[in-house]
This record gives sequence, structure tokens and C-alpha cells, in this order.
Amino acid sequence: MYAEERQQAIARQVATHGRMSVAEIAALFDVTTETVRRDLTALEGLGALRRVHGGAVPTSALSTIEPGLLERDAANTEAKTQIARAALDQLPPAGASVLIDAGSTTARFADALPGNHRLVVYTHSVSIAARLAGNAGIELHLLPGRVRTNTHAAVGATTVAAVGALRVDAAYLGANGLSAAHGLSTPDSEEAATKRSFVTAAERVVALVDSSKVGVETAVRFASLEEVDALVTDDALTAADRASFEAAGVEVVTA
Repeated sequence: MYAEERQQAIARQVATHGRMSVAEIAALFDVTTETVRRDLTALEGLGALRRVHGGAVPTSALSTIEPGLLERDAANTEAKTQIARAALDQLPPAGASVLIDAGSTTARFADALPGNHRLVVYTHSVSIAARLAGNAGIELHLLPGRVRTNTHAAVGATTVAAVGALRVDAAYLGANGLSAAHGLSTPDSEEAATKRSFVTAAERVVALVDSSKVGVETAVRFASLEEVDALVTDDALTAADRASFEAAGVEVVTA
């Protein structure tokens, strides 16, 4: 196979699979990893894909378009439910305080919180607050701010200031993208600022991110991997990605 033919085939494979590592591509086409890296560089120059740490993703994976809450809630539902249940093992002792970020996976986590484990919960998500309002074990605080239609979450200077006055035991965060190079990211700058304030306010940061978002890099980073204590994801996470996250000091839990 000529180089141009191989590169076209690589671009098709990446578009089909959503994300491929250098090692996977090398094995598929029976070439060296150095050859694959040269191919990926050439393809990125043509705009056919985007290189990320350890591999490549389609250019569409780097979109600045933010999906709505209902759209996100309908995607990867089983994985998100499993992640939410596994994240219960990351709860601090009874009586602790936590921040829960807006998002479809964090909403499932809120649903799973037991009524016999007393917690003080702060959230900027109207949807999550509604889910927790009837939980007798939760002392619930809804953070102020302008509520975005797209995510049903309060954002803005008022929200960030309110979080800035807090110091909590743990924060549970969602993300639109997660990569070793770019960390946790989201398309919207106001959402990113709020998520960033959660990271700063928490003694322990736990990311709840399904594997479909691994390798995706959206516009605004709100946390580096070094600032994340634990990642709870599904068992479709590749061994290479797990190794890169653990190398950065992240505890990786697969549901």
C-alpha cells in the first residue's frame, strides 16, 4: 500500500471509530509507530483529523458546539448509570460537604445518593437540585447565578463568587472532553469558569466522564490532570489511556 492510500485509509478508520491510538493504527496497517506519527502529521495538515496525545480523533471531536442537556442525557445511558453507581465509593464520610457539577452523568450520581448518608450538597444545577430536594439525608444548597437554557446550570460572576467562599471535602465534575494533554474541558467559557471554581474549592476532585469523551478536546480547559484526584469512567477505556491518566497521578476507577 502506498503512503497516500494508507493515509486515506487511516482517515476513514479514525472517522469510523471516533478515536484511535498510534499503536492501534500501527497494528492495523502493519507499519511502525514512527510511520503512523508521520501519517497523522500529514493528515492533520490536510484537516482530515486532529492529533491528540497518543493518537488521533476526527476533527468533529473538537467542536465548540455544546450539546444540550436532553441530548447528552440520551447518550451512553448505561455507561453513565454504571459510572454514577461506582462513584458512590468516592463519597466522603457522613457529614461532609460536596459540590456536584451540572451534567447528565453527575445527575445520575445525584439520583444514586443514599438517603442514609448525611451530606451537605452544593450545586449550581437546577435539575440536580430538583432531584435532591426530596432526599432526607441531604442538606441542599442551590448556588446563585444566571441559569443557562442549554445546561440548566447557574453560571457567571455571582456563581463563581459564591463557590469561592466555600471549602468542601469533594467536588464531582462532568466534562465535554478529557485528554492527557488538554485535561478536562468544555465548550463554554462561563461553564468552564464555574467548573474551575469547583476545582479550587474542593479538597478532592472526582471526574465522572464516560469513555466516549476520552481523547476529545473542547475549547476551554478548566482542570489539568494533575488537579484531578480520581476519574470514574466505564470499562471501554483503553489500557493506553488508563496508563496515561495514572501516570499523571489520577486514580482511575472503571465501572
